[in-house]
Amino acid sequence: MPIVSTAITPCTQGLHDAQWKFARAKVPQLEGWVLSLTDDEGNVGRAYAHAIPAISTHGDGARSALEFITPSLVGRDATDIASIMETVDVQLAFQPSVKAAVDMALHDLLARKLGVPIYVLLGGKLRDSVPQSRILPIKTPAEMAAIAARLAEEGYGQLKLKLAGDTSLDVQRIAAVRDAVGDAVVLTLDPNQSYHAKQMISAFSKMERYDIALIEQPVPQRDWAGLKLVTDTLPVAIEADESAQTLDDVYRLVTDRVADVINLKVTKLGGFRRFMDAARICDAGGVGCRMGAAFGPALMQSASLQAAVALRALPYACELSEHQHLKDDPFTPLPVVKGVIHLPEGPGCGVTFADQTSS
Repeated sequence: MPIVSTAITPCTQGLHDAQWKFARAKVPQLEGWVLSLTDDEGNVGRAYAHAIPAISTHGDGARSALEFITPSLVGRDATDIASIMETVDVQLAFQPSVKAAVDMALHDLLARKLGVPIYVLLGGKLRDSVPQSRILPIKTPAEMAAIAARLAEEGYGQLKLKLAGDTSLDVQRIAAVRDAVGDAVVLTLDPNQSYHAKQMISAFSKMERYDIALIEQPVPQRDWAGLKLVTDTLPVAIEADESAQTLDDVYRLVTDRVADVINLKVTKLGGFRRFMDAARICDAGGVGCRMGAAFGPALMQSASLQAAVALRALPYACELSEHQHLKDDPFTPLPVVKGVIHLPEGPGCGVTFADQTSS
């Protein structure tokens, strides 16, 4: 089953909200790339290379890395995923989102060749659907409340508020959202590293009255001591995201119980193989895991869904529905029904180019 050709296709998407913002950057559009691998029987596996400069890499960097690594894939047996990814790791330093694209495309190709969903290659599924949480970007309290009310009306039972590190204004945002959605909706917070540990501890005394379920990465990425202090001090689940960039990070976070929950992303960890390894580390150490947001088209979200259904436990809603606020998605739909995504039918990741003539 040799790979006979590769293709790198641009996938540029705007956001319905061109002012979408989190603590580290504004995200007016995405400039990602679709990697396609074709075998000698005409089977095609695809994956999306995630590229947001403040999170993973920029569009030109992803393209250059893909152009560098794809020639070495031609002629390789697509069933040898582990061997191929070892080669990729040797040839290309860093660039986990590009490595993830290669890994995911290989899994998609093999699964389509076998006529099975990707989750079969990951050990099988434990659920057929996954509840979703939607993200509220940084805006005025009134604007965030209006967005929250609309999403709650659409059936989302969990919402995540982006915060900016201004305690007074952030508390106003939380209060407005809670008032807009009532008591039934689960609220989580994501300061994106914009607080320091003691500031977060102090701020939470003003936030906890609004029934907060989880706080994601409140402190800077490498402030492990601060993250542990917040985890040990506050009576709410603390989640590591930016602090969990590698398997080594995940192992240390679990071993030292630096956080209660770890935000796992296939794109962040470099592919399905390392994602599943990270999930097993969390499981073994009694630390929860959750699939966080990685903005991209239905192709990427559906691939991530294949991993989500294979996880032993998902104590919190995942964030695989952010494609809903992106424009110009070239792939077949991945609908969200009353806040839940159901596994799509079909082999591989379950979606493909909406125009079957696209390469």
